[in-house]
Amino acid sequence: MDFPATQPKPPADGKIIYYPPGVKEITDKITNDEVVKRLKMVVKTFMDMDQDSEDEKQQYLPLALHLASEFFLRNPNKDVRLLVACCLADIFRIYAPEAPYTSHDKLKDIFLFITRQLKGLEDTKSPQFNRYFYLLENLAWVKSYNICFELEDCNEIFIQLFRTLFSVINNSHNQKVQMHMLDLMSSIIMEGDGVTQELLDSILINLIPAHKNLNKQAFDLAKVLLKRTVQTIEPCIANFFNQVLVLGKSSVSDLSEHVFDLIQELFAIDPHLLLSVMPQLEFKLKSNDGEERLAVVRLLAKLFGSKDSDLATQNRPLWQCFLGRFNDIHVPVRLESVKFASHCLMNHPDLAKDLTEYLKVRSHDPEEAIRHDVIVTIITAGKRDLSLVNDQLLGFVRERTLDKRWRVRKEAMMGLAQLYKKYCLHAEAGKDAAEKVSWIKDKLLHIYYQNSIDDKLLVEKIFAQYLVPHNLETEERMKCLYYLYASLDPNAVKALNEMWKCQNLLRSHVRELLDLHKQPTVCAMFGKLMTIAKNLPDPGKAQDFVKKFNQVLGDDEKLRSQLELLISPTCSCKQADVCVREIARKLANPKQPTNPFLEMVKFLLERIAPVHIDSEAISALVKLMNKSIEGTADDEEEGVSPDTAIRAGLELLKVLSFTHPTSFHSAETYESLLQCLRMEDDKVAEAAIQIFRNTGHKIETDLPQIRSTLIPILHQKAKRGTPHQAKQAVHCIHAIFSNKEVQLAQIFEPLSRSLNADVPEQLITPLVSLGHISMLAPDQFASPMKSVVANFIVKDLLMNDRSTGEKNGKLWSPDEEVSPEVLAKVQAIKLLVRWLLGMKNNQSKSANSTLRLLSAMLVSEGDLTEQKRISKSDMSRLRLAAGSAIMKLAQEPCYHEIITPEQFQLCALVINDECYQVRQIFAQKLHKALVKLLLPLEYMAIFALCAKDPVKERRAHARQCLLKNISIRREYIKQNPMANEKLLSLLPEYVVPYMIHLLAHDPDFTKPQDVDQLRDIKECLWFMLEVLMTKNENNSHAFMKKMAENIKLTRDAQSPDEPKANEKLYTVCDVALCVINSKSALCNADSPKDPVLPTKFFTQPEKDFCNDRNYITEETRVLLLTGKPKPTGVLGAVNKPLSATGRRPYIRSTGSETGSNISVNSELSSPAGNRSRYMVVPVKTKSFAE
Repeated sequence: MDFPATQPKPPADGKIIYYPPGVKEITDKITNDEVVKRLKMVVKTFMDMDQDSEDEKQQYLPLALHLASEFFLRNPNKDVRLLVACCLADIFRIYAPEAPYTSHDKLKDIFLFITRQLKGLEDTKSPQFNRYFYLLENLAWVKSYNICFELEDCNEIFIQLFRTLFSVINNSHNQKVQMHMLDLMSSIIMEGDGVTQELLDSILINLIPAHKNLNKQAFDLAKVLLKRTVQTIEPCIANFFNQVLVLGKSSVSDLSEHVFDLIQELFAIDPHLLLSVMPQLEFKLKSNDGEERLAVVRLLAKLFGSKDSDLATQNRPLWQCFLGRFNDIHVPVRLESVKFASHCLMNHPDLAKDLTEYLKVRSHDPEEAIRHDVIVTIITAGKRDLSLVNDQLLGFVRERTLDKRWRVRKEAMMGLAQLYKKYCLHAEAGKDAAEKVSWIKDKLLHIYYQNSIDDKLLVEKIFAQYLVPHNLETEERMKCLYYLYASLDPNAVKALNEMWKCQNLLRSHVRELLDLHKQPTVCAMFGKLMTIAKNLPDPGKAQDFVKKFNQVLGDDEKLRSQLELLISPTCSCKQADVCVREIARKLANPKQPTNPFLEMVKFLLERIAPVHIDSEAISALVKLMNKSIEGTADDEEEGVSPDTAIRAGLELLKVLSFTHPTSFHSAETYESLLQCLRMEDDKVAEAAIQIFRNTGHKIETDLPQIRSTLIPILHQKAKRGTPHQAKQAVHCIHAIFSNKEVQLAQIFEPLSRSLNADVPEQLITPLVSLGHISMLAPDQFASPMKSVVANFIVKDLLMNDRSTGEKNGKLWSPDEEVSPEVLAKVQAIKLLVRWLLGMKNNQSKSANSTLRLLSAMLVSEGDLTEQKRISKSDMSRLRLAAGSAIMKLAQEPCYHEIITPEQFQLCALVINDECYQVRQIFAQKLHKALVKLLLPLEYMAIFALCAKDPVKERRAHARQCLLKNISIRREYIKQNPMANEKLLSLLPEYVVPYMIHLLAHDPDFTKPQDVDQLRDIKECLWFMLEVLMTKNENNSHAFMKKMAENIKLTRDAQSPDEPKANEKLYTVCDVALCVINSKSALCNADSPKDPVLPTKFFTQPEKDFCNDRNYITEETRVLLLTGKPKPTGVLGAVNKPLSATGRRPYIRSTGSETGSNISVNSELSSPAGNRSRYMVVPVKTKSFAE
């Protein structure tokens, strides 16, 4: 800074100024150059002096006073000012501890003057830099500024000094410069009475991010200064933050708005600087202002989460208070807390236990973004190091794979897939880590059971990219698939099989679409496009894109040929990859970066492209299995036993033989399968036969050597193999050989001649083979089989009890404990059914006889001979077999017609059997047939009886079955315009008349006015109606009401002239109308169409017949709708003769045998003289419940 020249004044005391030898008087009369020249000599003199030179000190005292005159302090010349400052610094050194200047004002001027000169330190390349450095060094060494403590306004000097030093330091300074600055400033801080706020600000401002980025050296200087002075400066820092944070006095400092940035930096420098500040943060964490809490959480997240921080262990109250913010009412605070957890897990694994409970709660947070970030937090830490996340944390991610929001589910599934690939597939952290996440593969595949198409598509993508990466070389890819399949749990295996089945089905749809392009049919093509669209995300939008793609296919023959190659059975994985890229390239639009149409087509191509399996892949799989058989594979290293690997390998090949049969056609593959046929493992041999059955269509023509080896093995399996092997062997012969009649005859004749009921254990396989032969070749074997059925099956086997069953009271026994005779009888019943299904006609009335036999078995509770020699568990097996047989015959139209209502009702009552397993298995078979639309609609009415089941799981299962069946039937009607002609057999609402008729003939419904019995009827009706009335599609509520009203205008076709039977029918109708009216306000609208009633169950309405009578009283109606429901366990008789006149209360079992159903049954007299069984509540075990 330049000042106007001033005349030097003589000293106040009049003393003569002595200059060093050779130095003339320095006045304003001489030039600046001369002043500089003379001052240099003065500087040299003072530099050489020390504190002990008393004479010289006295001599040059006037000069020292003179150098502090205005002439020098305000001299315009930069060099003059520097030299004077150096002189003054030396004077302070020489005259220490007493300065020669007594005036406080003069001292202030001198130190402000010296401070201004220190700005020259900025330019290290200046010729004068060494002199500036000398000035700094001298001041620091002598601690000259400490003199200022005596001044009232010393703070102004210190602030100016600090600001100057922080402003001049830069990266060209060496370590010495920084050290002298530190010495100078630290002495002021440590030896003073305290640090004022302004002085503190001059240090702290360098920590603010904006300043920090501008001058990194100033930041480093402040950092080291604070570390050096931590003990002294900490109370001042605490006071500052107390003023701002607690008292809210933001005016105390310009840095108030940066408090959180400052706390973060100070903590990083030295946590001791904030010893008194942390409790203040705890106070702020409990602020009522959400934004303020958010700011504190952000700050503390950085403090707790930083790598070397031990704040959580040092300050537990603050840590606990911070964890409480995970449950904050303010969403952004919870979100910030969750984001912090990732860094904390990675930097402080020891805190994982504390975080786990809070993350658990947040993984169920109502906010989607928070649940999403919980997953990201855990997965990010897991990908860094699996040991950072415990099983509980991984469990939270596992749960979120079933989240209601797609974004959350997707993040959880993709995160788990990445962990699996990293630690299981690539084994990046050893066997222990792989074991820890081995469950992931099963869990991800289980998600394929979900209804959402998005979930299914993501599972397929994960399988292709993470579980078995499609970009691996064939051998490596197949090894990965081989051992994955061997280690999956049964449900995951089913899901994977279903995935391949769905992809194969979609391939066939696309193949059919391409065929339609050759012979276009508008209606058929539209239906096919709709079917394909349902297999893509967002089916609504997908329909438009699929139509557009279909249009492009019609116009572009090359594109069509590419797609035909892609879905060709002979397409290799490499060809598939090329085809997908080529089709995508043709459809891409460079001007449209985001192309939803192209994305949808890619989804379709990814689903149908054979990226894993081709001929080369099947060959590699077979080689792997051969190694397992030979004992040279890596089975044990991969964590599976050789037997498991072989069995799973065969099961895998069996599944692939359905979806990729062409890929199996090679001598090498078939030779390996022949080797499997010779193995002792029954399951392996069975799977091998099935593979031959699925893939061997060209064996006879292309591979005669294989044919000649295979035939005798199949004959042997059909005669003496296991029942499953026998079935597959017969089907295999029928499927792949042209002379199948000769082959089957060679099996049929010796088996039919050698049947011997006295050796039941040797009967089972022959019965299976004979049954399947007669079903597959009825023209050839139906007649010879009739004599076998009449003379052996019925007369000799079914009508005789050769052995006495074990009387242990159990209602069910495991398969291995069932007597060979009963197993043979079960197979005999199945043989009867297969024989009839093969004939597909009832010309010989064999079906009538069979149905009477099966009905008799149900009426006799499974003891057809009624000799009481058979055990209860064996009787349960035979009842199940008889009920299932009637249901199987009902799937064939010619036999459905001859099943009488009485026989249908007997079959239906099996779902109320006293044995839990009978009910369970029968319900599963019923659902399986209904869902494939194989059974007539009336069989869906059977599920209404499940309302009586005492086991909650069975009722829940039945309800799910109803939902699924109704959904499938409605969807089928929508997708198939021709279905309108068959509405009577398809429309779910048409189950109502069948249900009403079935309930009217329930053996438990004996007194039409009995409120308890009516309550049972009402529960059964509502069990079905609740599902049907979920939606009022096409005014269905009014339609169902109209059906019930119309039934009251007919008679019961089963007993048209019996008043009581008709009264029961009308009473059930009134209960149904009561329920419909009470549950729907829309049922009073006009029905859209007049319902058609099944003539098999109801007579035609008579012209003059009017039935306006109410069969239930108003009091009963109120009781049914508002009365307390009866206990669930009250169930009626099962398999009771239809003429039964009463019911007995059921008897609860009190048995203690695990896994058994024990009942205490009473003898009942009935007009028919038959015994009746009442359902009892089974002793539930875990296996039953599950």
